[in-house]
Amino acid sequence: MNPKEGIENRENLTDEELISRFQNGDVYAFNILVRRYENPIYNYIYRYISDRVEAEDIVQETFYRLYKNKHYYKEIAKFSTWIYTIAGNLAKTELRRKKRRKFFSINYFMSTDKDYDIPDLDANPEKTLNSIITDEIIQKAIAKLSSKFKEVILLRDVQGFSYEEIAVIVNVPLGTIKSRVNRARLKLQEDLTNVFETI
Repeated sequence: MNPKEGIENRENLTDEELISRFQNGDVYAFNILVRRYENPIYNYIYRYISDRVEAEDIVQETFYRLYKNKHYYKEIAKFSTWIYTIAGNLAKTELRRKKRRKFFSINYFMSTDKDYDIPDLDANPEKTLNSIITDEIIQKAIAKLSSKFKEVILLRDVQGFSYEEIAVIVNVPLGTIKSRVNRARLKLQEDLTNVFETI
């Protein structure tokens, strides 16, 4: 097998197969995991703490801890659950640190510095603008949620994790997770209804 063929084969491996290879010294497997997860984790952390610079730092720290603590992973849970647990714990720590410093930025609620997909040049500009405005309104509504509700709604409705996976990531009983997601959705629905009624 030539080296290129080996790389292509590794690209098709599952996350669990890649972390197993990385545990056995295959650094390229680690690089594949970073490529797969750095953008989704960044989006999750950024929406959770509403701070672009801190989100980037947390993503870097997440992968540093993955690299340093690779042997702590055991294939009893999905790799995605494990790495999101690391990232989520780091984000919570940062939020607690901010509270202790009594530091509140207006950007927490008003940040519009977001990543968007490359727009379709044939798309209706008015429709595109409405989509951007709607996304900003939803982001602001999410930012207003308390930490415990924001965390689960991002994991469930933005990142697409199952309730069972979220229970592992957050380390909270399954019934509590379902309740928090429902309450978060109701709160968002209420806030967004009020906003759109005034537009």
